[in-house]
Amino acid sequence: MIYIMGIIGFLGGFAVGQMVLFFLLRHKTREELLSDKSLKWKYGTINWAFAILGAWFMVESYHIAFPH
Repeated sequence: MIYIMGIIGFLGGFAVGQMVLFFLLRHKTREELLSDKSLKWKYGTINWAFAILGAWFMVESYHIAFPH
């Protein structure tokens, strides 16, 4: 069950990361997004961080809700 919670948290965090990126990159043109390679590392890392934090949060929530 903990794996399911981790996967749900990861997907939820990834979705939240996408929403944050949509907000942060709203002023960039399509050409800037496709040509500027530094954006991939800067903003791509943010999305993965949200995904990992989402998974961690859900796993910790599971441990709190169902202690061993």
